[in-house]
Amino acid sequence: MNIVILGSGGREHALCHKIYLSKKVKKIYSIPGNAGTSDISENVNLDINDYDKINKFIEDKKIDLIIVGPEKPLVKGVVDYFENKNIYIFGPNKIASQLEGSKIFTKKLCEKYKIPSAKFGIFENAHLAINFVSSASFPIVVKADGLAAGKGVYICKDLKLAEIAIAEIFNGKFGEAKNVLIEEFLEGDEMSYFIISDGKSYKKFETAQDHKRVGEGDEGKNTGGMGAYSPSDLINDELDKKIINKIIEPTLRGLKDLGTNFKGFLYAGLMIVKNEPYLIEYNVRMGDPECQTILPRLKSDFLDLILSCCNGNLSEIEIDWDTDKSLCIVLCSKGYPEDFNNNVEISGLNNIKLNEKEHVYHAGTIKKNNTIYSNGGRVLNFTVLSKDFQSARFKAINSIEKLNWSNGYYRKDIGFKVIKE
Repeated sequence: MNIVILGSGGREHALCHKIYLSKKVKKIYSIPGNAGTSDISENVNLDINDYDKINKFIEDKKIDLIIVGPEKPLVKGVVDYFENKNIYIFGPNKIASQLEGSKIFTKKLCEKYKIPSAKFGIFENAHLAINFVSSASFPIVVKADGLAAGKGVYICKDLKLAEIAIAEIFNGKFGEAKNVLIEEFLEGDEMSYFIISDGKSYKKFETAQDHKRVGEGDEGKNTGGMGAYSPSDLINDELDKKIINKIIEPTLRGLKDLGTNFKGFLYAGLMIVKNEPYLIEYNVRMGDPECQTILPRLKSDFLDLILSCCNGNLSEIEIDWDTDKSLCIVLCSKGYPEDFNNNVEISGLNNIKLNEKEHVYHAGTIKKNNTIYSNGGRVLNFTVLSKDFQSARFKAINSIEKLNWSNGYYRKDIGFKVIKE
């Protein structure tokens, strides 16, 4: 099969690598890809939002399947575009993608179908929002309504921080803002919970724990994700049933009532409070870096899974997982998530010797004349499978230290909640 993968991050390199391992693959094209994907696929320099040009490429290369990595094209309707041309594409349609594209869409769905989530208010201008928070109990959560690359969430401990958050959102920090969402703060532990669905049936696709804050001890600004581990230590049979019955199935039923279904990866960002799940937000694709953490644990043929979703026969497929623990550390450019330098040479990758349980996934990288340079805030992902999280983290850090990239920064405490020092 000839396959196109849309995207250029660490998630897309992990997707590409797992697809590459399937015997059914003839050739993979990454649009646009990165330095890592160029080793196992052909990178194609096309804009992932220019569907007409991508369609011409797909016709010319006789592409059999498109896999969409990032959220933006999904929310814009890339799946609808190519399904209308009778091309296999893996991901949810435009309506279903509003679960991520609009936090307000999701909150209203939660309200209608009694899905447990934080109490909330919707405000269409800064004046109304500030009036509300002036008499609120703190801490509170302030969220940009649309896509914000995982960064449009503020946990505000006092009025001043809430006012700054509201001003930044309405001043366009995350694009045009028509509304701001203000929620109660839930005290608990976060968990990333994934399913894969063909639109008729679904299967659980493991759990993970992300680390959003840039600083150790979960301090500092929000990022796209500084690392993750899988599986989450929070999951148990009782909680799993509650997540399915109270959150996942009512959501899928709500989409069905809207005249659509969900095909692809659904990622529920949850807060667990005394073994009760609350929905924080939905993403309509694999998380990043959760994807780089979960996919190495998958023993089943990944392409078979994707094709079963496109063909509507996922219920016939069994998913087999490695029982080892998985931990991923993200190496960033110094200064991220604020200002950082691009085009800094990365010369030490040949120093790292990997076995089959160790992976380096590229994210913000680019290859020029066989030399690799940084090309983004999150640059490389170091993932290790091991018998426990502590040894996995030790091995990942060891690889990062061997790289010896002077422009890099990473958190040394990924997994601190499950690793006893």
